Amino acid sequence: MAARVSSIFVYPVKSCRGISVPQAPITPTGFQWDRQWVVVNEKGRAYTQRVEPKLALVEVEFPNEAFLEGWEPAKSSYMVLKAPGMNVLKVSLSKPRETADGVSVWEWSGSALDEGDEASQWFSNYFGKPSRLVRFNTASESRPVDPLYAPGHSILFSDMYPYMLLSEGSMDALNKLLNEPIPVNRFRPNILVDGCEPFAEDLWTEVRISKFTFQGVKLCSRCKVPTINQETGIPGPEPNETLKKIRSDKVLRPTQKQQGTIYFGQNLVWNDSLTEEKGRIIKVGDPVDVLKKVSSANEAAA
Repeated sequence: MAARVSSIFVYPVKSCRGISVPQAPITPTGFQWDRQWVVVNEKGRAYTQRVEPKLALVEVEFPNEAFLEGWEPAKSSYMVLKAPGMNVLKVSLSKPRETADGVSVWEWSGSALDEGDEASQWFSNYFGKPSRLVRFNTASESRPVDPLYAPGHSILFSDMYPYMLLSEGSMDALNKLLNEPIPVNRFRPNILVDGCEPFAEDLWTEVRISKFTFQGVKLCSRCKVPTINQETGIPGPEPNETLKKIRSDKVLRPTQKQQGTIYFGQNLVWNDSLTEEKGRIIKVGDPVDVLKKVSSANEAAA
C-alpha cells in the first residue's frame, strides 16, 4: 500500500487547539493560517502549553472556505474562539491596524499586529493576568529557522519549522506500548500519513506530497507538551516516559552526541520554487512518495 495523507491539521493560534481540514494551501512558512497568532503576556512573551496548559482548551473555528486556494477574508470573516467558562470571542480575519512592539517567541523578537482590547480582555480574564492576542506581521517581519538545518527558510509563530509530519504507523506502535492509548493531538502534527511502516518518517530526507517536494530537515525533538491531555489541560508522565525508552537519542542515535532528547515525527520545509502560482494545495488522500532517505535514524539530522 502506498503512503498517503490521512489528515491535515492547522493551528491558527499557537498552542491552542488545531483544526482538522480536508485540504489546506501551502506556503513557504507553513499551511495557510498556521500559527499566525500567538497569545503574549504583559512583557510580550509568547504563552505556550509548557507554561499555560489551559491553552489546550481554547477551541479555534474558521470559515470552511478559508482553506480554499486564493480565498481572501471579507469584513464579515472571523476566527471564533471558545473556552470553558468564557463567552465566544470573534476575531476579524482582516488584518488589524495597531502594532505591538517587543513580541518574543523563543529567540526571536519583533513587532506584531495587535488584535485589540476585546481579545486582550478575553485572554486576560481566561488566564487571570494581563494578556494580548497578536498576529504575525508578514509585511515587516521575518523569522528565520535554524540555518544549520534549513538555510533560507522562515516561519511565523511555529516553534521550529514550517511543517511537522507524523505517521499513523508511529502512533499505532506507540499506543501498543501505552496502558492508555493517546490521540494524535498530543503531538500537534500538520500532516498525518498512513500506509508506511512505524517510524519510517525518521529516514525521509525528501518526499513528494501530491506534486510538491518537501525536505525532511530534522527529527522532531519533543518537550513536555505531549504529556498534556488536550481535553483537560492536565499533564501526566506519558507518553514521554515510554518515549524515553524507545525514542531517545541514546536509543536512536547511539554514535551521536547525547543530549537526553526524545524524537517523534519529522520536520519539513517546502522546497519548490514559487514560479507556479496556482494549485498550491495539499488534500487528504494525496500520495506521499519518498524520493530520498537515509538508512537509519542514526544518520538522520536531529
